[in-house]
Amino acid sequence: MYRTFTCGELRIAHVGQEPVLAGWVQTIRNLGAMTFIDIRDRYGITQLVADENTTIELKDKFEKLGREFVIQVKGIVRERSSKNSKIPTGEIEIDIKELTILNKAAVPPFTIQDDTDGGDELRMKFRYLDLRRETVRKNLELRAKMAHVVRNYLDDLHFIETETPVLIKSTPEGARDFVVPSRMNPNQFYALPQSPQIFKQLLMVAGFDRYYQIVKCFRDEDLRADRQPEFTQIDCEMSFVQQEDVLNMFEGLTRHMFKEIKGIDPGEFPRMTYADAMENYGNDKPDIRFDLKFKDLTTVVKGKDFKVFDDAEYIGGICVPGCGEYSRKQLDELTEFVKRPQVGAKGLIYAKVNEDGSVKSSVDKFYAPEDLSKWTQIFDAKPGDLILMLSGEKDRTLPALSILRLEMGRLAGLMDKEVFRPLWVIDFPLLEWNEEASRFHAMHHPFTAPKPEDIALLDTAPGTVRANAYDLVINGVEIGGGSVRIFDSELQAKMFKTLGFSKQDAENQFGFLMEAFKYGAPPHAGIAFGFDRLASMFAGLDSIRDVIAFPKNNSGRDVMNDSPAEIAQAQLDELCLSLVAPKQKN
Repeated sequence: MYRTFTCGELRIAHVGQEPVLAGWVQTIRNLGAMTFIDIRDRYGITQLVADENTTIELKDKFEKLGREFVIQVKGIVRERSSKNSKIPTGEIEIDIKELTILNKAAVPPFTIQDDTDGGDELRMKFRYLDLRRETVRKNLELRAKMAHVVRNYLDDLHFIETETPVLIKSTPEGARDFVVPSRMNPNQFYALPQSPQIFKQLLMVAGFDRYYQIVKCFRDEDLRADRQPEFTQIDCEMSFVQQEDVLNMFEGLTRHMFKEIKGIDPGEFPRMTYADAMENYGNDKPDIRFDLKFKDLTTVVKGKDFKVFDDAEYIGGICVPGCGEYSRKQLDELTEFVKRPQVGAKGLIYAKVNEDGSVKSSVDKFYAPEDLSKWTQIFDAKPGDLILMLSGEKDRTLPALSILRLEMGRLAGLMDKEVFRPLWVIDFPLLEWNEEASRFHAMHHPFTAPKPEDIALLDTAPGTVRANAYDLVINGVEIGGGSVRIFDSELQAKMFKTLGFSKQDAENQFGFLMEAFKYGAPPHAGIAFGFDRLASMFAGLDSIRDVIAFPKNNSGRDVMNDSPAEIAQAQLDELCLSLVAPKQKN
């Protein structure tokens, strides 16, 4: 047997025992008369020691050791004279009696420790070494525990874990598909699923009234910190339910996960309509750890000969507590921040509330003290507060103000990663207009049901129809989303028509689903949680990459195995494919 104990298992109660350990050499400290070796596995670190009583043969082996060598040792557990309270095994050490080098190791390209000297790209190239670091390993252990907690919770509530196909039919709605050529069917392609949407609806038709799956999904889209081309979601569907049933069920799952993983209760899950979220926060996933709601000043500040405001469709602002002491340099930096292309504002107006209650603003020459005093009343601003305002077209100013709000939340220290504030955003628009295609697209997907009271508007004012849809947002991150589904064939056909599908197109793409609905589809609804996003939030990380064992970089590449990569001409020939040379750039 290679080991009788792990490297994180031995304690003071084991003194006098003769364990066998196996693992990797973390560090070697040769102090002349004594040599200390730290041996590591996924469970922890144990200190090994050799002194003047160690045999010459054993000392010769020490001379051959290097970092990350795989070794096996046998020795006697003894109490350490200099204890290390930072590790669980810090009260003991192993007096080495036997040592076997199981495998040598090249010098690693970066240090295998928490404060490593390896950059992101280097650690991704040698990800199998990066995974040896305790911080990264703990992220993967957290992820595994989360999956276990989810399965136990849903299993107890009679959900059936069911696998759905990975090779499916490509659909035109949503993000871009990854496609897979079929050798057996020349010039035809599978797609990798963006979600198991249609199949889980078919499971409801089949009578599997509670389904779930922790499933890998794929989207060929531009990457950000919270996106990967392949990602994992907790996918769920229920029959004979309405929106409120789904919200209550998965609020319960979320509470349970917080309790089991973080040991906390996240508190209330308020409901907020999409319209309110956009009007008060400028986006559909507001971070409510802090307030800073928008105030609409459009009708208040016009008519004072200040052209920037007089010509604006919308003027809105936020009040940041305690930031009234900002210097001119800091305010200039904020102005430059909002002018960045990613934000898109043309400028920034500010007003400081002084300790005596008077107001100093960047537009004093246009507004009298009583005008500025009215601003403070609208914002309920106190001495020491800072009012920041943006203006312009409403559909551009609201998102810009949202980015400014988040930046001020960060600068003011209002975004504590150990504070969690969930909410449900509901009543999304069912459709959004695509100018380029000159038609409506489904905001979620074509199977989302409209609010029953809005169905008649599909014929007269489709852009005003609200969806029976909902998103779970925590700390400004969309953690999950879902909807009540259309289960009536006629309503589904109307939806396809509204989206610009011909009868033939709808039949070609979704005919099998429409056929299934003819055989008694129950009312059903579902939700999918972004498992990677939730894991990174629980781990206190800004990126999902460190909770994925082998992630892609920001260009969608796996730099470890150098994929995607070219394939041999013989494989292309088998698939009846030919490569087109890329166009030369001018």
